[in-house]
Amino acid sequence: MSEWWTYRPGDFLLFSPRVYWRIFELQNAAVWPLQLGTFIAGFAIIFVVIARPNGKHRWIAFVLAVLWTFVGWTFVWHRYASINWAMAYVAPFFVLQSLLLLIAVTVPTGLVFGRRGFARWSGGLLTSIALFLYPALPYLSGSSLPNAEVFGIAPDPTAIGTMGLLLMARGSLVPVLFLVPAFWCLITATTLWAMESPEAWLPSSAIALTLVSAVWSRQSRSSPHGGT
Repeated sequence: MSEWWTYRPGDFLLFSPRVYWRIFELQNAAVWPLQLGTFIAGFAIIFVVIARPNGKHRWIAFVLAVLWTFVGWTFVWHRYASINWAMAYVAPFFVLQSLLLLIAVTVPTGLVFGRRGFARWSGGLLTSIALFLYPALPYLSGSSLPNAEVFGIAPDPTAIGTMGLLLMARGSLVPVLFLVPAFWCLITATTLWAMESPEAWLPSSAIALTLVSAVWSRQSRSSPHGGT
């Protein structure tokens, strides 16, 4: 019997990389052309948050809540769980994130978009990665175009895009709203790393940038001349 330290992370995977990327093909084929709608919705949200989000906080939260429920139900529960039994226990967290978003905008100062400073720039970077880079990854990696991950259709860009939007927000419930997206990024980064996939750096970087932004913002608020 081999010693435990001889195992590699990939030895614990329940599926092959080919099977993993196949579920993205099936998802894209099943929901087409909704990708166009979710992309437009994501672009509209980013534009509103950067431009002038006053009075549109509930609309933004509602759209994000719908997308989280849709991704959790159609992809994580119906597709990912078919090759990874653990996803059946993760899918409810997507619904939880939807409920938290809806609750946050009903609580005074619970969630308000329009933050400025370093958090705004880092949030804009993450949302741009989620919206524009992820669909282009098949071109960059030489894989099949049907594997493309689209915001609001696939979980990774949805989580990273949400984290970016939350970095551009303030409110008493914002820290709680980071938990589920960060949890998912940790799961997917570990999975991609085990598959030795170069895409693993994206969710890992999203977590790192979020932590850096949180520390930076805290220091700015504590500074006599700070504030965001």
